[in-house]
Amino acid sequence: MTEFWLISAPGEKTCQQTWDKLMVATTRTNNLSDNNKFNIPDLKVGTLDVLVGLSDELAKLDTFVESVVKKVAQYMADVLEDSRDKVQENLLANGVDLVTYITRFQWDMAKYPIKQSLKNISEIISKQAAQIDNDLKARASAYNNLKGNLQNLERKNAGSLLTRSLADIVKKEDFVLDSEYLITMLVVVPKTSYVDWQKEYETLAEMVVPRSTKLLFEDHDSGLFSVTLFRKAIDDFKHKARENKFTVRDFQYNEEEMKADKEEMTRLSTDKKKQFGPLVRWLKVNFSEAFIAWIHIKALRVFVESVLRYGLPVNFQAMLLQPNKKNMKKLREVLSELYKHLDSSAAIIDASMDIPGLNLSQQEYYPYVYYKIDCNLLDFKV
Repeated sequence: MTEFWLISAPGEKTCQQTWDKLMVATTRTNNLSDNNKFNIPDLKVGTLDVLVGLSDELAKLDTFVESVVKKVAQYMADVLEDSRDKVQENLLANGVDLVTYITRFQWDMAKYPIKQSLKNISEIISKQAAQIDNDLKARASAYNNLKGNLQNLERKNAGSLLTRSLADIVKKEDFVLDSEYLITMLVVVPKTSYVDWQKEYETLAEMVVPRSTKLLFEDHDSGLFSVTLFRKAIDDFKHKARENKFTVRDFQYNEEEMKADKEEMTRLSTDKKKQFGPLVRWLKVNFSEAFIAWIHIKALRVFVESVLRYGLPVNFQAMLLQPNKKNMKKLREVLSELYKHLDSSAAIIDASMDIPGLNLSQQEYYPYVYYKIDCNLLDFKV
């Protein structure tokens, strides 16, 4: 279960009492959740107007940074391709797994100095997330182009004999080259028609060289045969071959072109390998940065919302609950019972109602401050 509930409640006589009450209600008697204190430092409060405005801005920023975190995680999975089982071990925050980071959260004073105003801190995070988002787009675009070009070439070199590149199959000696009159054609013949081909190929046009056919390559369904004929009989030969369900491949033996194709394939493959390591490292570092920024936004939101709801002086306890999956409904009931005195109207507020100053359309409203953190960041199960 990778869902967390980040909540806060006002300090009783002390914040420790608030914590103890929660522990008694949710863990000591009924094992509804695993709980940790969530440490938020003494941030600068600012004016009420600023806090109200910031509440809305942080909600939008939360959504944006979460989307960046998910994009980086998802792209990590795309880049790792066949090693998707390794994705989770690369998605770390500050070198530890996400659950450990959240449950032992410590504010990063160096990145987000608490002497700055809340607005400044949120702007630092916003710029950082936008930078990661833009860099990801640029890097993903470059790597995807490379990967796409390589896949197109690989597709050309795979597939059936009717469509695949023949450059890696044929050799110079399979062809009559530099002849004014003669040309070697390549024909795809279904395996079930080999006998018919041998019987009929010399009669498909008037100027086919007798006994000139040779089987060059076979795949699961067909064989690739060469046949030599006079150039002036090409059209006639193609027409008759089609009538007999033999497919003539348009192929000119050109050593330069074939060499260029092979070199391009090698170059793209080498480039992809070269870019892979640095890209994965970039994704790891920037996933960590984005995730850390995201959890700091959650901390900011809890702080701002707690001050707006519970008033000054700042006196609340932030708590991180990891609900026991089977008991989520029960946990919600216990929390409502525990904190209903904080806001008697909360029980009857419908989340679809639009109340100025309360951002209810985005999430449920409870008498206590509540934000969900969902660490399941990928669209697939690893």
